[in-house]
Amino acid sequence: MYSNEPYILDLLVSSGALTPEQLDTIRAEVAPRGSVLEHIVHNNYLPEEYIAQACANNAGLAYIDLSQEQIDPRLIALLSPEIARRYHAIPIQDDGFSLTCAVIDPFSFEALDTLPQITGRDVNFVVAAPTALQRALDEYYPAEIKEAASAVGEDKDAPIIRLVQQMLSDAFKMRASDIHIEPMEDRLRIRYRVDGRLIEVATHPKKLLSAVVARVKVMSSTMSIAEKRFPQDGRIQIMLDGKQIDLRVSSVPSNHGESIVMRILDKSSLKLGLPQLGFFSDDEKIFDELITLPDGIILVTGPTGSGKTTTLYACLNHINRPDKKIITVEDPVEYELEGINQVMVKAEVGMTFSAALRAMLRQAPNIIMIGEIRDAETANIAINAALTGHLVLSTLHTNDAPSAVARLANMGVKRFLIASAVRAVLAQRLVRRLCPNCKQPGGLTEKQALALNIDLARVLPGQIQRPVGCPSCRGNGTKGRMGLFEIFRIDDHVRFMINEQMTTPQLRKRARELGMRTLREDGVRKLLSGLCSADEVMHVTMGDSN
Repeated sequence: MYSNEPYILDLLVSSGALTPEQLDTIRAEVAPRGSVLEHIVHNNYLPEEYIAQACANNAGLAYIDLSQEQIDPRLIALLSPEIARRYHAIPIQDDGFSLTCAVIDPFSFEALDTLPQITGRDVNFVVAAPTALQRALDEYYPAEIKEAASAVGEDKDAPIIRLVQQMLSDAFKMRASDIHIEPMEDRLRIRYRVDGRLIEVATHPKKLLSAVVARVKVMSSTMSIAEKRFPQDGRIQIMLDGKQIDLRVSSVPSNHGESIVMRILDKSSLKLGLPQLGFFSDDEKIFDELITLPDGIILVTGPTGSGKTTTLYACLNHINRPDKKIITVEDPVEYELEGINQVMVKAEVGMTFSAALRAMLRQAPNIIMIGEIRDAETANIAINAALTGHLVLSTLHTNDAPSAVARLANMGVKRFLIASAVRAVLAQRLVRRLCPNCKQPGGLTEKQALALNIDLARVLPGQIQRPVGCPSCRGNGTKGRMGLFEIFRIDDHVRFMINEQMTTPQLRKRARELGMRTLREDGVRKLLSGLCSADEVMHVTMGDSN
């Protein structure tokens, strides 16, 4: 209940409420890992109101007697039941800019970081006694939840419906990319992925699993509530904060029940320009020229989760004009783009990547986007399309840009076709941006400078920034992500080298001669611009240390 119990116990001793000898005696009475503070209250050593007032005084906050307060029900809706109970917080005042919450523990940094992110307001604390606050939680956030039948019915006020709705809303406000609903042995765990990092935000009784899963499946409309033995996929469209949001839903049976993952697809990311993706002006100019070529293949490479799909969609949005016919083949279609013909792969009915591509070529497109080149057949059809006057955009899984040539060759594509069709390869990674609200000037160690090939004598004061942490970034010191890029343009000499079966290191050397920056070098540029940290660049470009 208290995040900093040792500190509060020291506070009670220093204030004279307990002597050191009394505290030692009480500790001896408490079972290992038990709460000393709860034992103090339960056995009437000190009134809990006294402890609450001592905490408030030390934190410079007001104490409130919640038993005497009548709370406006409209304030209650600002926090979901799981968040209110997780942080033992009750909203008691809201002026539209800042929210005042009664809490038990004024020293909970997790609550200080998370509540502003969820509510979109500055949050101030007042301190209440545990029993009074628990009574308020029981009154305003009833713990009893109806069974699955209520969740799938028409009652829009059903607790499970509100719980799932609040879960989606909280995830969106925290800029999460995924929601993970995970059954554990004795509980239901909820986690959000924010900037690539999983954060546990709530736990619920295991008995709620079937109701929550049923509600999500009903919202997706294409998933069966009765089927629990096999994986299922679905989609949800929902309004969150006045924005139309798509969610891609996946359910998988696990040893403790069905696990649900919901991918949040925010179309606003498609409207990002190349600078917002992380391109500096020189790379932006190069890439803008590449994606407006009349034909050829442009490949985006990188591991899973490196932002390849977002980059491709942003490119399509950038070049989508009424005089261009654009067709995509994807597995699955993640974002629906206006004015673009999108085809979803359905292997079970014979609609494979290669079958879809053959059909697409008969549609006379100008631009084709292939979600991923996975095999020789798809690669050869894509190359044939590029050689017959189409611009083809696609992705590959390779560690750097020059390795894409060897990857295609290993698939069985002839090297002269690779040389003729591929115009450029963009490798990318994602790094966390430093929070603009709290980043501060920092420095580099000699080890970091050596690894990043930075001359410390040429670094200006304040040029390097470091993460700090504030409520805006939930204490992480980072907010959002940006790309690091490596652009490998294929000129006549490179084509000759590909035909002559030159190795990847030889291609890489030629690319460097043409001016290609490595992923790490692009990361150093962004580090010296104060956009990300040295540790982040080193971690993300670990395989690019040379």
